[in-house]
Amino acid sequence: MYRNVFGGFIRREKHTSLSLADVMHTRAKGSYAETRGCEYLRERGLRIIDRNIYNRFGEIDIIALSKDNVLHCVEVKSAETYEQAINNITPSKLQKLNRTLQTYLQQKQLHFDYCIDALIVTKEGIEWIENITL
Repeated sequence: MYRNVFGGFIRREKHTSLSLADVMHTRAKGSYAETRGCEYLRERGLRIIDRNIYNRFGEIDIIALSKDNVLHCVEVKSAETYEQAINNITPSKLQKLNRTLQTYLQQKQLHFDYCIDALIVTKEGIEWIENITL
């Protein structure tokens, strides 16, 4: 694990079974990446609470709860390369994620510590970047 530019941590792990080339449409590719992301998080002991949360501020791809009761709001980005995917997480996107998460927590009346994470899904594997911040 090492620090990334956002101040979070990156865990690099290779998953060779991932084949984005087989998925043709953008929406299908995104759904496939999110499903693979859920599997990845479950393998690491997180419980998936919700998926594809929409409100007037934006969308959250995955909401998961860790064993230590930290809520993880996860943005899934898929692309051919890590650089292409990570560059799609902009400060504006992070603000939207935070607003969407705040609204979700209020509506569900949830009182957990939380963080915003990213899962970068490429043909080489999946990288989990924890606690990305502005």
